Amino acid sequence: MSRILQIPKSSVQMLLLRAASKVTRPMLSTSHESYEVDEMYIFIGSKNTACYIVYAVNRKTRQVFDFITGSRSKEQIGGLIRRLLLMAPAKIYTDRLNIYKSLVPRSVHCTFQYMTNRIERINLTLRTHLKRLIRKGICFSRSAVMLNACLKLYMWGKSSPMVH
Repeated sequence: MSRILQIPKSSVQMLLLRAASKVTRPMLSTSHESYEVDEMYIFIGSKNTACYIVYAVNRKTRQVFDFITGSRSKEQIGGLIRRLLLMAPAKIYTDRLNIYKSLVPRSVHCTFQYMTNRIERINLTLRTHLKRLIRKGICFSRSAVMLNACLKLYMWGKSSPMVH
């Protein structure tokens, strides 16, 4: 972008951060919906620094409820699950990662095979549209701040392909 617009890279970064600061997570008012939760493995800073994006998607609307970036620890994922449980979900579908068993109440937790198809499809779309999320490419995010800004703009921005 900086090459095409002939402006410094820092200006492009500043514009992206400013635009992302104006984007807020949509307030969902519907409860008793079903959600899918999954994580994506990516790199930040260099190909030696692993990071995870963990996010929840409404099964019916395919809208991203919330996301976190960082380690795949119980504390990190727990924050997302707690916010999701405030919505009083009918079901939460996850893969068979052991952390979910201790965080999601058994009454709403489902780990059936093929029940996370929608979020897995969104993972593929994210990796296709945002080249910084490709694992075996040469692109990666240099900072967590820029990664979060790009994810906010992609998932919740006004012209986002994720917003219906």
